[in-house]
Amino acid sequence: MEALIAMVAVLGLFVLMTLPALIGIVHDRRIDRQIERAEAARAAAERPADRTPARPAQGAASHRTARAA
Repeated sequence: MEALIAMVAVLGLFVLMTLPALIGIVHDRRIDRQIERAEAARAAAERPADRTPARPAQGAASHRTARAA
């Protein structure tokens, strides 16, 4: 029984020691994703706009749909 208590105590300490590092890793990854999204948005905003109208993709349904009579 003492061995089980000791093992649970060691595992608990291991979790307490590693939890801040894991939380930090998750936080850094979230910030990295936000930075990537901001850079992509800035690059899209800096791109010159096309003067030709965009064509719908082949097979795309028209935004105007027929109504039943």
